[in-house]
Amino acid sequence: MAGRLVHRVTPKDIGRRATVRVQLSDGRFRDIVGVLESWEDGVIQVRRRDDTVARVIEKEIVASKIVPQQPPRRRTGL
Repeated sequence: MAGRLVHRVTPKDIGRRATVRVQLSDGRFRDIVGVLESWEDGVIQVRRRDDTVARVIEKEIVASKIVPQQPPRRRTGL
């Protein structure tokens, strides 16, 4: 059974870390992970870990969700 794509991020989530999936014009998907910096006039800005900013047009978003501020550490030595 395939997973269902859900867009859960809203303007109230500015300042939180999120993952946003957009569909490109060729049908492929692109995931952007970072802190939501702004959401104005249908354009979302996401600051990535490398400090670059991605501008995303809201209507191109096919899925999104809030993720933990720090990625979980990998457990070693189990």
